Amino acid sequence: MARRSALATPRSVVVIGLGRFGRSLALELMEGGDVDVLGIDSDPALVDELAGHLTHAVVADSTKEEALRQLSVDEFDRAVVGIGTNLEASILTVSVLLQFGIRHVWAKAISESHARILSQLGAHKVIRPEHEMGLRVAHLVRGRMLDFIEFEDGFAMVKMTPPPALVGRTLGQTRLRSEYRVTVVAHHTPGEGFTYATQDTILGAEDVIIVSGQIRDVEAFSSIM
Repeated sequence: MARRSALATPRSVVVIGLGRFGRSLALELMEGGDVDVLGIDSDPALVDELAGHLTHAVVADSTKEEALRQLSVDEFDRAVVGIGTNLEASILTVSVLLQFGIRHVWAKAISESHARILSQLGAHKVIRPEHEMGLRVAHLVRGRMLDFIEFEDGFAMVKMTPPPALVGRTLGQTRLRSEYRVTVVAHHTPGEGFTYATQDTILGAEDVIIVSGQIRDVEAFSSIM
């Protein structure tokens, strides 16, 4: 079995494109302390800014297969393409990574058509940061939500304060599943950590709860007065 390059280990991630999105992602990965990050960009200035902050930061043309092979990118299991404004470079880079057989390729898209092309190429996850953040903030603005995470098939988990009408009652008394079609998964009382919610959990006005359900249902639940 071929030996991996020192750049590519099971806990390594290559981030290609070190603009605002790529830079933020790469630095966040490094913050955890358990991931090695190889950052690649064609702009020497961006690479210089991150030198010393990432495990490795390299100037290279990511659309060139040979350039990526020289950096052992073909040996990585995880890659993120943060190139946004240069659509050709984004598409060609994703194509090269997929030809390498990298197991997990995430790619940033700046439009619906860009996202569609990346998906058709075979990118495992296509991200539209500005679009997704706009949707998330819109959900937060609508009700008493403190945080919102959307999953597939219209399912979501929401962090929120409990509707006043439910304060002082046990979850069993509220009949949330039958009446509102949502489930309170966990709750947090000031001064304490989050704990799993049960039918006997009594909601307080200052509590924070985690609620799961279909988006339309958690939105309606968050707007109850």
